[in-house]
Amino acid sequence: MVKRLTRSAPFQIAVSWLLARYMQFCAATTRWEYRGRDHIQALTGQSGGIVAAFWHSRIALSFVAWPRSAPQKPAMLISRSKEGDFIARFARQLDIATIRGSSRNQRKDKGKGGMAAFRDMDRWVNDANCMGMTIDGPRGPRQRATMGALRLARSTGAPIMIFSWSVTHKHVANSWDRFVLPLPFARGVMIWGEPLVIPEAADPDEMERLRLVLEDRLNTITRQADEACGGVVSEPEPAIPVQAEATP
Repeated sequence: MVKRLTRSAPFQIAVSWLLARYMQFCAATTRWEYRGRDHIQALTGQSGGIVAAFWHSRIALSFVAWPRSAPQKPAMLISRSKEGDFIARFARQLDIATIRGSSRNQRKDKGKGGMAAFRDMDRWVNDANCMGMTIDGPRGPRQRATMGALRLARSTGAPIMIFSWSVTHKHVANSWDRFVLPLPFARGVMIWGEPLVIPEAADPDEMERLRLVLEDRLNTITRQADEACGGVVSEPEPAIPVQAEATP
């Protein structure tokens, strides 16, 4: 009965509303230090679309990274899992649009909306908006980049914006992603890293090289944010060789 209650739409709507208000309260009471602001200002100052990449563990305050004055509208890719249902409701409470599906392997994920989700994301970015993606989600391995954001950036020609954050007062969950739950009245660090551009002609070997560049840049700024705030420093899972994508 408890499981049925927690999965019901009214329960999830109520809890997602409360959680969104809590995250906004945490963000408002945090004394933020911003690093790499020139990167985000340059991206939002241009008229085209953007692909935003961050780790699954940093969903909670990810909205702080996006300036509301930016001309691009933000959206997030969210899986069609039960967890995804709740995250989608949470995102909408923060006025973030959602696209449901998977970005991992569109051939294997047809039943999860992989192909349809990619087309929707492609249209969203080509309409000069921002598409946010947790590039190690929805199931890991932790802090290891998948190809989804790179494929979307190659298809649309949009740059990949990377960012991460940490706070001094937080709870780090013992979950696969080491989810960071912020606490109020903290000191926080938000870091935007150097954007990454994926050439349209990038072959599988180049895509794998760029995947590692993306992963390294995002892990570097995540480590910098955690070290600046003290406490647990989130480390990636041991590397697993990634099979190069097949040539279309």
